[in-house]
Amino acid sequence: MAEDAPQRTLGRVAEIGRVATRHGFGYLLERRRTADGEPDPERGRRLREMLDELGPTFVKFGQLLSTRPDVVPPDIIAELRKLQDDVSPFAMEDVERVVQEELGLTVEQAFLDFDEVPVAAASIGQVHRATLPNDAEVVVKVQRPNAARQIESDLKLMASAARVARERVRQLDFIDTGELVEEFGRSIRLELDYQQEARNAETFRRNFADDERIAVPRVWWRYTTGRLLTLDRLDGTHVRDLDLASWEDDARRELAYTMTDAWMAMIFRHAFFHGDPHPSNILHLEDGRLGLIDFGLAGRLTEMDMARLTRLFVDAATENVEALPRRLSDLGVRYPREREEELRSRLEELYYRYYGSRLSEIDPIEAIREGLTLIYAMNLRLPTRFVILDKAIATLGSVAAEVYPDFNVFEVARPYARQLISERFSPRRLALRTRSEIQDLGEIALEVPRQVHDVLNELRDGELQVRISNPGIDDLAHHMDVSVNRIAVALVILGGLVGSSLIGVLAESGPHLLGLHILSVVGFVLAGAFGLWLLWGVFRSGRL
Repeated sequence: MAEDAPQRTLGRVAEIGRVATRHGFGYLLERRRTADGEPDPERGRRLREMLDELGPTFVKFGQLLSTRPDVVPPDIIAELRKLQDDVSPFAMEDVERVVQEELGLTVEQAFLDFDEVPVAAASIGQVHRATLPNDAEVVVKVQRPNAARQIESDLKLMASAARVARERVRQLDFIDTGELVEEFGRSIRLELDYQQEARNAETFRRNFADDERIAVPRVWWRYTTGRLLTLDRLDGTHVRDLDLASWEDDARRELAYTMTDAWMAMIFRHAFFHGDPHPSNILHLEDGRLGLIDFGLAGRLTEMDMARLTRLFVDAATENVEALPRRLSDLGVRYPREREEELRSRLEELYYRYYGSRLSEIDPIEAIREGLTLIYAMNLRLPTRFVILDKAIATLGSVAAEVYPDFNVFEVARPYARQLISERFSPRRLALRTRSEIQDLGEIALEVPRQVHDVLNELRDGELQVRISNPGIDDLAHHMDVSVNRIAVALVILGGLVGSSLIGVLAESGPHLLGLHILSVVGFVLAGAFGLWLLWGVFRSGRL
């Protein structure tokens, strides 16, 4: 088995090369252009087809690229977005094998009816209509065979490529490519676990139990495993397939605002939100409700996140722009301290561009895009939960704007933001927060005498150690070692020259060479060799 892994890796590399060549990407650095010098208009389609053929990992990577208009040209984004829905299905024989392995039953034994033609095919699995023995109509999501093993293999290749890119491509210095691949790996591994997706669905169903506008399917746990997910079937039309041109403006407005209101409730009330609100994951049901599906990507905000977001909102609302970098840092946004003034200046520029404008005058998608552009330009590092939140809001805003062109996400978000601020600064919440902080301070105070006692004991026993961490000290120590070694070699050379000279002057008996005693000649030769070696080392270091 140990020998099979390298062989599989080499085989995968060869396969990637063959697929890339077949789709016109044989030369990675080639910029394919038409005769008039314009970019190849077919490059997006060829890239989509190549990623589709390479399998789940590369499809997910293509989906990620489709959300990055700051680095990917529009024509390629338009094609990569089709990877959301236009993925090749796998054979029914493989579906039957997965069901048998996961449930210990054949398809015929587990279901009264099972539609062999999938209603949707995604990068990791595909969905089939089915009927349970109790006549419940469900959809069954089946994971692609060997998806986990293939994804792990591809992630290793991506990690190797990321290391090479980090070391050799200077233009990527501002990106931690290794961390990017690690983050992508964590995300796709979560999506491989269908039981995690089922738990997400249960949470959403519980959160919207009292909302008559939103429907979330029930999980059938008896027919759900790590590679199999069975949910109630929701009868409706995907938002992407709605004939909106025939709808009245009021109906379109209602749909857009209901979708947005649902996500604002997830973010501001539940602190648990669906991370991928694209039009294939939202259904318009026959009874007028909205149905939510595909719960593989979800984000969670902690109580502390909500408190810090509130302070950020308050500072923005009160025009306290000076505090915004600190608020971002509290939220986990990382940036070099020496660039804090630049960040504050850029934030002020962005803030005052929109400050004082009416909501109807603001393009929310453009505002979000400018904020993300600022983040990428300054190499700010966002925590994963906020990256998912940014993606969800941007995607939601885009979908809602397609449904109702005059839609404005901030108009829906404003009441939730006000409610959040009022709740966070209510007397009851302030009292609870004060009590919690007093308890924390009390625990710290109780620990102080014990910690002082431990330090004094270590000091008494001579075991107290102080560690100073400074990256410059190690370099300084290295340079001092080099300098001391060179001085030692120089002293050896000097001693050899002086000793050889004394022997040459004082020694009268014994063998001579060129008028000098043989020991004197040997000493001069050794001293000369050491001298040349020292000079060569100095020249190689470039420091004379």
